[in-house]
Amino acid sequence: MDLSKFFVKSELIPVICQDERNGEVLMLGYANEEALKRTMETGTAWFFSRSRQKLWNKGETSGNFIFVSKILSDCDDDTLIYVGTPKGPVCHTGNRTCFYTTLWEK
Repeated sequence: MDLSKFFVKSELIPVICQDERNGEVLMLGYANEEALKRTMETGTAWFFSRSRQKLWNKGETSGNFIFVSKILSDCDDDTLIYVGTPKGPVCHTGNRTCFYTTLWEK
């Protein structure tokens, strides 16, 4: 499969991780073509760290992997969703999801 169409606008694209069991948004990361390939090969979520400037496998240090069962693309082919099951908390703070702070609510 030619994955290059996802990286025409940018070398890095946003990737939303979503829990396949309940639809909850777990985290947002960025992937380059190599990270996407590795995700598809291994079945675990791979990203490119903008701060460290290197590939990383979510859970490689903590053991809290995200097991990806499906990858969705948006209509413009410039954003992805990794749909899967997390093993343990996803956020580095220990929270189940990275989105635990309410900024505004009506």
